[in-house]
Amino acid sequence: MPVALITGASAGLGLALAKALAGRGWSLVIDARGEEALGRAHAELAKLTDVVAIPGDVADPAHRRELAAAAGKLDLLVNNASALGPSPLPRLADYPLDEWERVYRVDVLAPLGLIQATLPALAGGIVVNVSSDAAVEAYEGWGGYGSAKAALDQVTAILGAEHPDLAVYAFDPGDMRTEMHQRAFPGEDISDRPEPESVVPALLDLIANRPASGRYRAQELVK
Repeated sequence: MPVALITGASAGLGLALAKALAGRGWSLVIDARGEEALGRAHAELAKLTDVVAIPGDVADPAHRRELAAAAGKLDLLVNNASALGPSPLPRLADYPLDEWERVYRVDVLAPLGLIQATLPALAGGIVVNVSSDAAVEAYEGWGGYGSAKAALDQVTAILGAEHPDLAVYAFDPGDMRTEMHQRAFPGEDISDRPEPESVVPALLDLIANRPASGRYRAQELVK
């Protein structure tokens, strides 16, 4: 049974992917900061497969070590957990630097730290770092999150060059109807955004077909 470690798996894309993999016979290690929401996800997924749920913050090195130990031999690592930053999104001139630092700890340092912790168990496996179109487009207010995702894209590219035995992907899902996206647009109606489940087929396609390491957009993978 293949094993996947998915961060930020209590809701949104992380949970949608976890459900899809569980239905395909994968065992799972999942995490999230919210213990109650993670417990609900665990209860749902446990009906489908073997799943270990560990609440915690990916920015905490001890938590990352716990995740790596629970996963053991690993076939897939999905760095999905992200920090948006302040809401409403501030312009760069007004961005609180302590918040900026937090975004980078969660969105750049934590994925790399988890990769380092799991690399010995990932021989021949797959790494997916969830990116964003904000990494490549200049959207007002998205400087913290967007630049962090751009840095994660570069980490992804270099990791792929340094480890040709791995399949290493930056995956851009596009806009989705998630709690984080709602926080980016407080008070606005985001019901026109697609549900995270609609993106999962593209991500499953990426995992199954293992193209060359690189950056992929969901809309380019499944037509």
